[in-house]
Amino acid sequence: MSGLEVDMVRKRMETYATVKGQIVIPAVLRRKYGIVPGTKITVTDNGEAIILKPVNEESLKRLQGTLKGKGVLKALMEERRKNSDDDLE
Repeated sequence: MSGLEVDMVRKRMETYATVKGQIVIPAVLRRKYGIVPGTKITVTDNGEAIILKPVNEESLKRLQGTLKGKGVLKALMEERRKNSDDDLE
């Protein structure tokens, strides 16, 4: 794992950006958050840090409790599937 330092006591992981600005998300985190090739990831700048959040069915299911009604979740999941299909064309 060249370029990756893991401090398991603090659960802090470090990686390096490439010339193109790409980073590698450690495998343990990709598995934990269900990140597979093609997973959309939102990037947020909160003024102090960059926050990466995967957008997948698992993350949408977590939103279910925060949104009124189950119809919204179903609509979001359907839109995500449609976007995935569009990406393949």
